[in-house]
Parts: sequence; C-alpha cells; structure tokens
Amino acid sequence: MSSSKTPLAEKTRSQIGVGGFRISQRAKELVMQTLDSNRLTAGPMMADFEKRIAESHASRYALMCNSGTSALHIALAALKEKYAWRDGDEVLVPAVTFVATANVVLYNNLTPVFVDVEREFYDIDPAKIEEQITPRTRAIMPVHIGGLPCDMDPILELAGRYGLRVVEDSAECMFVRYKGRPVGSFGDIGCFSTYAAHIISTGVGGLCVTSDPELIVLLKSLMNHGRDARYIRIDDDAVLHGSELFEVVQRRFRFSRLGHSFRATEMEAAIGLAQFEEREQAWNRRRDIVARLNAGLSVLQPRLQLPTPRPRTENAYMFYPIVVADAQVRRDDLIQHLEDRQIETRYLLPLINQPLYRDLYPNLEARFPVASWLNENAFYIGCHPEMSNTDVDYVIGQFHAYFGVQP
Repeated sequence: MSSSKTPLAEKTRSQIGVGGFRISQRAKELVMQTLDSNRLTAGPMMADFEKRIAESHASRYALMCNSGTSALHIALAALKEKYAWRDGDEVLVPAVTFVATANVVLYNNLTPVFVDVEREFYDIDPAKIEEQITPRTRAIMPVHIGGLPCDMDPILELAGRYGLRVVEDSAECMFVRYKGRPVGSFGDIGCFSTYAAHIISTGVGGLCVTSDPELIVLLKSLMNHGRDARYIRIDDDAVLHGSELFEVVQRRFRFSRLGHSFRATEMEAAIGLAQFEEREQAWNRRRDIVARLNAGLSVLQPRLQLPTPRPRTENAYMFYPIVVADAQVRRDDLIQHLEDRQIETRYLLPLINQPLYRDLYPNLEARFPVASWLNENAFYIGCHPEMSNTDVDYVIGQFHAYFGVQP
C-alpha cells in the first residue's frame, strides 16, 4: 500500500467533500420572492413545501422545523404524550446511526436500547430486534442509513405483534421506495433532515410526516413552545371573522404543554421548494456517480466491501459507504491517504463507541459485533451531485494508487 508523501499538486487542488451544495437559479428566484414579500416566518412557501413533501411520501401531513434532530425529538414527545409512555420506557435504536437518534430518546426521558445492524446494508437488523424487546419497550426507530431503506416488512410485523410505535429516522433518505412504498410512510411518524449535504438541503431544517390527525396537532404544538395548535402561523386567522376569529384570539396565547422553539423560516422553505423541483436531476446524478465508483472500485473487491443493493429497494445515495474487509489493511491508513489528497471522509456513523455512550452504557461494543466491526473498518466518501466525472475518476485513481492497482 502507498505511503508516499502527498504531491504538491494534490495538496493545492480543491477538496472533494462528502457533501456539496449549489444555490440554483430557481432557488435564488424563490428566495427573492420571499424577501420581496416581507414574510420571513412560515408562510405560503413553507405550506407548499410541506404539501409536496407529504404527497411524495404518501402521508396526509408534513411539518417543517429547524432540524432533523428536532423532528425526531418532537416525534417521540408526541408519541409519548398520546400513548402515555412513562419516563424510562424504552425505544429501540440501531447501534450504528448518527448520535442524534439516541440523544433524542434521552432528551425525552426515555431509554435507548441498541440493536445490532446488518453486515451488508448497515441498517437495523430485523433478526436482532426481538431479543431486545422487554415489557417496557414502546417504539422502534429504524434508520435508513445513507439513503438505503431498512427492511421494513419484518420490522412492521414485530411492531404489530408487540404493540410498538414506529418512528422512521429518514434523515439521510428521501423519496425512495421500499417494495413500492416511499420511506417515511411506514411508521407513525417519519422524520427527515434538510441539513447541508442531505438529499434536499436548506442549510438547516427538518420535517415530520404523518397521516395521524392527532399527532400532527401535537407536533405543531411541541414545535411552537407547546402553544395551542389552532394558532401556529400568523395567517392562521387570516380568513376568519366573528366568533371564529375571537376563538382564535382567545387561543393565540394559550400553552398546553412544555414545548420548544423549533421553527424554520420561509427562506429555508423557499430553498427546499426549489430543491424539491430539482430532485430527479440530483438523484439521477447521484446514481451516475455511484455507478462510476462501483465500476472503478470493483477491482478492489473483496478487500473493500462496496455498497450492496437491497432487493426491491431504491437507494437515495446520500453518501458512498466503504468497509475495509481485508485484515491486512488499516482503515485509518487508507483514510489518511485520501485526506492528504483532498478527498474528505467520515467514519460510518459510530455511536456505541462515542465517549458519551461509553460512559452511560459500559461495554456496549462487545454486545454488538457487527456495529463494532463497522466502527473499526467502515467509512464513507461523497457521491453528491456537485462532483464532476473528473472528481470521481480522481477518487478512484487514489484508491488504485493506495492499493497499487493498475486501472
């Protein structure tokens, strides 16, 4: 394997990031429309964006908030209130995911219980769920890692059998389908992120989708300080008069529960709306990049485990996961080689080895061998639409150079 110093030309080239973002002309137009309207709080742009997100994910309602983490937080809070969960009740989460998935469980005074993941797909392993269910288990939070939907059929079967709620952490996954059905529509609530580098990016932002009319009322309230959900946005009373208007006047400043200030702005919604309109083009580009990476890196199999397609399941391809499967190769040496050559990397969402969770729950890694294996050997690189074919070929070439392989 290569250990040579980084050539000067590679040190000075632009970094190929794990995510990319470009403000399109359409996004600029919609943002300018928003500024010209003097409407910065949630308004018609957000209502349109929410409507389109709900429809594209086979849901009756969508609610935009300020982050995917906030979406998860209020989703659990809403379910906890509706179903009268008690502090300390348990929520099953995968042992490989972004830290926010488990953090929001703790923030809601619930207990995260970890489940190992699939070796090929990195999603929660349905075969490992039942052994973690106890009399205090209340919900499952499957996470669609990197844009690949979980194997939802057995998850839903277990949830039905044990009377568990389902919150889909779809932060890294939008629009794609598992067996013909879109992500976000399987559980009680689906949660998306529109943070930088995600499938749709508004800079920061998140969304909840649900088809439950009781839950959408709770979600709106929890996002807005616990306010009475009858008055959430400044035009909720715009067409009312007489007794209907006075009813809203009475309820405008009524607070029913502890809530949060998790609201997003109309400008973020405008950017999201533009990216929604451009989603097919962006997804097609991601697929083209992944196909090019697969073809170029296939010569390195089985030393590297490349992304594996799940049968009858689409993939949003938020990032390109790789596992070093050769015991003679040190992942961190390969990462150093790539980073020195301006190819950004990330570890594959390590959770149970994080200092916080090691302190809270000692010896976690010994209980979850697949997650532990991934924590030691997995990482990801970018496959976002702003990468050129030249960028992709450069990435492939640097893998070949490290392994001493001729293209």
